[in-house]
Amino acid sequence: MDESLQGRAAPKKCREPREHGARRKRSGSRERGARRKRSGSKELGALERGGGPVSRRGFLSAAAGATLLGPRLAWRRRADPYVLVLGVAQDGGMPQTGCYAPRCDRAREREQPRYVSSLAIVEPDAGRYYLVDASPDLRQQMDLIDDPGFRPRAQARRPFDGIFLTHAHMGHYLGLAHLGREGLGIAPTPCYCSPEMAGFLASNGPWSLLVDEGRLDLRPVEFDRWYEIDDSLSAMATPVPHRPEFSDTVGWTFRGPNRSVLYLPDIDSWEAWDRDVAEVVRAVDVALLDASFYSPGEVPGRNIEDIPHPMVPHTMDLLQEVARGESEVVFIHLNNTNPALDEASAEAREVVRRGFSVASEGQRFGL
Repeated sequence: MDESLQGRAAPKKCREPREHGARRKRSGSRERGARRKRSGSKELGALERGGGPVSRRGFLSAAAGATLLGPRLAWRRRADPYVLVLGVAQDGGMPQTGCYAPRCDRAREREQPRYVSSLAIVEPDAGRYYLVDASPDLRQQMDLIDDPGFRPRAQARRPFDGIFLTHAHMGHYLGLAHLGREGLGIAPTPCYCSPEMAGFLASNGPWSLLVDEGRLDLRPVEFDRWYEIDDSLSAMATPVPHRPEFSDTVGWTFRGPNRSVLYLPDIDSWEAWDRDVAEVVRAVDVALLDASFYSPGEVPGRNIEDIPHPMVPHTMDLLQEVARGESEVVFIHLNNTNPALDEASAEAREVVRRGFSVASEGQRFGL
């Protein structure tokens, strides 16, 4: 164990994850030379061949392994890992409990429901699946993972190869309840989180039962340190200032064979952070950022200072030059009051006009 962890009382039944080995040479996780033009979602920079998307790297791998079958070539395609958006709403969901405003009523009528913010990481070739934040909507969100290998895994009670948690506010960990003995009853699964979050889960029921039964294998991580999760995925937790009622809060950066994605759904303010948000975003290919509120007056009868988050226009001001460059900035974790949740709203159009976007369920970002 590193010296920085010695003398620190570890939560019960916690194991330290593997540290990332030799660092891959980085240049802000960007490809050299001209950048592939992004479309803002699925398999960016993909080449079409044989009716399906193939990344440029996958195309080269297929070409190297092609075999001659009669007069034509049969191509073996490589499916790169990707991040799948499982939900985009703030912790209370959309529609939110007790909300019968027009926006929430429209959300009830949507063919595609809006779920609480969460991600999946899918590695199709390896048949590996990871969950990023376990929201109260987890039961429905698992249905969005349409890779052929996932449902057999779920039916065998081992849907995920690992779970990454950001903090202990309701939208980010309550979904773990679906995985306990009253629900799926998962097989032992690594759970990557901060030491404080691990301590919270191990010391408070009903989550402690998941730990005591060995269903959650807690893996507390050090901040700002890369961990090699498997041969295709590395992850790093970065602390962010956010209401610490039960635990601290982290954002997660995930790095795959080709690209990197930052998931930072909650922060009190960019100015309260001990780092420059523009530099953090420049270092990744895609940044999924806190967009809880568009304006301070959205929540009638409540003091916005009690639920601090950066306003979307302010975030756009800080990151305007970055969004015009090589990093894609995507908003997530929108409160039910945020008008940008409505794609037809003036606010949503303004987000797009300025070179940003709002995440949507089912959206994919290649790793």
